[in-house]
Amino acid sequence: MPVWKIHGDGRNVAPDQVVKPEERLNWPATFAIGAQHIVAMFGATFLVPIITGFPVSTTLLFSGIGTLLFLIITRNRLPSYLGSSFAFLAPITAINGGGALETPQQIGQALVGVLVVGVLLAGVGFLVQAVGISFVDRFMPPVVAGSIVALIGFNLAPAAWNNFTLQPELASVTLIAVVLFSVFFRGFLGRISIFLGVIVGYIVAIFTGQVTFDGVAEAAWIGLPDFHLAAVADPGAWAFAPMFLPVVLVLIAENVGHVRGVATMTNDPSINKHTGRALIADGVATTLAGGFGGSATTTYGENIGVMAATRVYSTAAYWVAGFAAILLAFSPKIGVIFNTIPAGVLGGVTTALYGLIGVIGIKIWVDNRVDFSRPVNQYTVAVSFVIAVGGFAMSWGAFQLGAIVVGTVAALLIYHLGNAIARWRRSGADDGGPIPAVGPLGGDPE
Repeated sequence: MPVWKIHGDGRNVAPDQVVKPEERLNWPATFAIGAQHIVAMFGATFLVPIITGFPVSTTLLFSGIGTLLFLIITRNRLPSYLGSSFAFLAPITAINGGGALETPQQIGQALVGVLVVGVLLAGVGFLVQAVGISFVDRFMPPVVAGSIVALIGFNLAPAAWNNFTLQPELASVTLIAVVLFSVFFRGFLGRISIFLGVIVGYIVAIFTGQVTFDGVAEAAWIGLPDFHLAAVADPGAWAFAPMFLPVVLVLIAENVGHVRGVATMTNDPSINKHTGRALIADGVATTLAGGFGGSATTTYGENIGVMAATRVYSTAAYWVAGFAAILLAFSPKIGVIFNTIPAGVLGGVTTALYGLIGVIGIKIWVDNRVDFSRPVNQYTVAVSFVIAVGGFAMSWGAFQLGAIVVGTVAALLIYHLGNAIARWRRSGADDGGPIPAVGPLGGDPE
């Protein structure tokens, strides 16, 4: 069992200090902070299985187990909660024509893609641990990384619209609530605006008679989650697998960003040496989830927000959150209640969520000062975005490459081949690196 040093008096954190990963406050305070992490992860984590058709309880189980595995593999030095990854929404729903999965066969086929991504991510983690992160930076520079992250979000826009149109009034109320909460509240409450927006939409749906509770009373309070096995023996499942491959790049970007963020906020550069272990851990957690019916996992920005607000980076709080998620998973009634959320609420919240995925990609460009006066950078983004938004696809018989795969390949080819040609010809069209900073790029007002 891990052992943490008590920070200060165990109750307070001085304004110029943080509680480091190897430290903790007293146990009542640690449990309270762990509860905040549960709330922070919950809003997004349960939405993924509802949107994709995966079992909610199973997703929570492997989210909790994945978090504990992450802490173990990173030697209890890297605080993180592994929640459901939104990057998988597009390839999973593509299996059923853009809608939630409806049959055990479809779930089994989707799990093969999740399994493949998990194994590849773990493999990249071992490579990074051995040789360092520089080769990833060269293969996926900021303009490419931002494009891939953003195009996944924008490719999902039609799915959000499909749900939105089913109950447009309810969807509008939910979306407005999400936006208002994000700008009205400060600190932690503002960071869980998605979760609060879902609550508002759900309450409105109940009072307007748009929620049915059939099956809730019959569901048991305690029981096993609904497990599914990856359909590794199904040739049709492997035909879908290529659609999942670009997600590996997204998970790499998310995990690398998470490690660097924690290292910066704790003022401890040594945390960066755990980047490889973070990738291995997320890969193992995703592989395990993919093998038995849970949603794929990733590090969560929502929980980064909790740490930033509390200045408590203790891994002890994440052990609390991980065990709590596992306990919640053994309540079928909770899973049934989540499944009563109407399509309108999902349409409203996913309109914001999918757009935010796109914004994360754009933020990568801003943070790295990508020079969009260079043609290589312009066309890398322009072509990949139109492919994603337009839903371009390529097929050879039963084998099909969806828009995310095609867009990702286009971004990589245009950037690397374009740079090679531009530098050979000395045309000045290549990526010349970050533009010089001319002043503050943003920040909180004084």
